[in-house]
Amino acid sequence: MTRSRPVRRRALLSALLLAAPFALIQPAQADQLDSITAAKKIRIGVDLSVPPYGMKDERLNSTGSDVDTARLIAKSLGLELEIVPTMGANRIPFLVTDKVDIVVSSFSITPERQKVIDFSTPYAAILAVVGAPKAMSIKTPADLVGKRIAVGRGSTNEAELNKIVPAGAQVVRFDDDATSITAVISGQADAFATAPSLFNRINQLAPAKQMETKIVMQANMLGIGLRKNEPALKARIDAIVKANLKGPLNDIYRKYHGTELPADLLKSGD
Repeated sequence: MTRSRPVRRRALLSALLLAAPFALIQPAQADQLDSITAAKKIRIGVDLSVPPYGMKDERLNSTGSDVDTARLIAKSLGLELEIVPTMGANRIPFLVTDKVDIVVSSFSITPERQKVIDFSTPYAAILAVVGAPKAMSIKTPADLVGKRIAVGRGSTNEAELNKIVPAGAQVVRFDDDATSITAVISGQADAFATAPSLFNRINQLAPAKQMETKIVMQANMLGIGLRKNEPALKARIDAIVKANLKGPLNDIYRKYHGTELPADLLKSGD
């Protein structure tokens, strides 16, 4: 027997009324850009143990190209900046657990990371290399046999090193670059998989090392790390990067790295 139309309407109305309270108590997901703007502050994760990207000066103030980039972003957004110290292994966990709003921390854009977080358009670049003392003959990965190679745990350098390291070489993983630098200086490691800029720091502290690039593993674009599904914040950060690539961001890179941003990267600001 088929229900009459009025009965069906009453049944539908009853179902809607029952569902209404539950619909009302479902929290709407807050837009992250709105939340940051309301707080009048942006928390930016920066690794302060990776000179010249992030470091402490003689007065223990935060400095480096990533620090200046973080300041540029905060200023462009009209917000107070809070720098949250990070390291390679906790950059993504800090993002997804809301300990930081974004990450500006020599963060290479990789397909694996893009499965978990989003990245801005590239704002800088970094080479992943294996370096060793000038006197050490290393030309190919095969020459690393018998060598101890320091690398930051969870870093892109580690991922690239894993692709080329031969059997018979020992990979020694550290939580941050500062510890890796100490290991190289103290003789706990023979070589170092990192960015070329860190060799300058080692050579300043231990001139006899004469660290230099031996093998270029990969040239990586650096992006600002963001949580997934925050289109408004990503669009705003992308706009800031593109507007500043040929000006302040290039000036920052030149100041700390002694060279211009790659030409291909600068073109993306057009």
